[in-house]
Amino acid sequence: MADEEERASLSKIEYKAITAIRGPLIFIEGVPNVGLGELVRVHLDDEVRTGQVLEIQEQISIVQVLEGTSGISRDSTVSLTGETLKLPVSSEMMGRVLDGRGRPFDGGIPIKSSIEMEITGTPLNPVARAYPHDFIETGISSLDGLLSVVRGQKLPIFSGGGLPHIELAAQIVRQSRVLQDGEEFGVILSTIGITQEEASFFIRDLREAGVMSRTVMFVNLANDPTIERLLSPRLALTTAEYFAYQKQQHILVLLLDMTNYCEALREISMARGEIPGRGGYPGYMYTDLASIYERAGRIVDKKGSITLIPILTMPDYDITHPIPDVTGFITEGQIVLSQDLSLKGIYPPIDILPSLSRLMKDGVGEGRTRADHMDVASDIYAAYSTGRNAMDLALVIGENALAEEERRHLQFAREFESKFIMQEKHLHRDIEETMNLGMELLKMIQKG
Repeated sequence: MADEEERASLSKIEYKAITAIRGPLIFIEGVPNVGLGELVRVHLDDEVRTGQVLEIQEQISIVQVLEGTSGISRDSTVSLTGETLKLPVSSEMMGRVLDGRGRPFDGGIPIKSSIEMEITGTPLNPVARAYPHDFIETGISSLDGLLSVVRGQKLPIFSGGGLPHIELAAQIVRQSRVLQDGEEFGVILSTIGITQEEASFFIRDLREAGVMSRTVMFVNLANDPTIERLLSPRLALTTAEYFAYQKQQHILVLLLDMTNYCEALREISMARGEIPGRGGYPGYMYTDLASIYERAGRIVDKKGSITLIPILTMPDYDITHPIPDVTGFITEGQIVLSQDLSLKGIYPPIDILPSLSRLMKDGVGEGRTRADHMDVASDIYAAYSTGRNAMDLALVIGENALAEEERRHLQFAREFESKFIMQEKHLHRDIEETMNLGMELLKMIQKG
């Protein structure tokens, strides 16, 4: 009680303590009892802004201002709140569109609840983790048939500039479902640093498809304060934890675009004067991303699950760039979009050869999809790989110079791309249709 009274009294004191302003950060000195992660108020002449303590260095505390530092000067004052950043959560969040700080973006009323959760969360304790299993159907053949998404998995999508990852994300949100009757399923979409046009596309698309009622969307726009890019994915995962572990639902989380998140992380790091690491990104980027990705999974004795699909654009289509490279170490596979397939007019341009779902074998098979699922997938991989090699060889020696078997595989590769990978944006193929289509295409390479 004495500590609470002391904090309450301190919250009423305003300190003239700002010593420096760099980008979205202010540096304060001489404020007693500052806590790491604590929210502070920054008082201007005509408004009050909110900041969060990022770091404490002896007498100096570094505070990130959520609304930006424009208009703040050394004459501005700060006061403590004694609180950390929390998100009110409730079942009424489903169907809502919120901004990068959890405030209404859709013109609705603010979310009010007696339950407030700290947005930083904690990665799941390995001892408490249950192994991911069971299939999530996306209705997209190249994913369901060959790169199956498993409940509790972390499976990123690696895209590039100009590729249709936004359309693919919308299709996954629209079509995803679990196959077991009686299982509750929901989707949480966090958009990070997108344009107003892209945000409007998502909202319109999901409403027209009639899936908004099972979706929570967090929108961070490109012109929003940088710090909101760091908050948005954490708000999404905090919401997911509420629905998964308190409401016992299966939740699919999509984070788009994690490259914008990492750029914001680099900007904040530079403002703090930190020594840059590889590519100019902070050396702790791996740890920071892990603190987000590792919040996905399943917990022993809990019915719900969190499945995570982070989506990122690779600068210059370079899969060895620090962002996809670090992401690949933390997650359980990758889905790679191909510029070559996109130039052929193929949607979604998923290149299955460099792609991998490491947990696929645990989510498919008898009782989940089909008993022959893995066998058919393996045969397709082998046939398409041989067909791609035949494509490359035909460019050198001509198609007529290929052996008969090579020509069969070449034709298979073409048909596979145009009929199996190629899929209309609003076409939902269930797993049975996908598997039957794959088996029909495999007949092409059988000797007559």
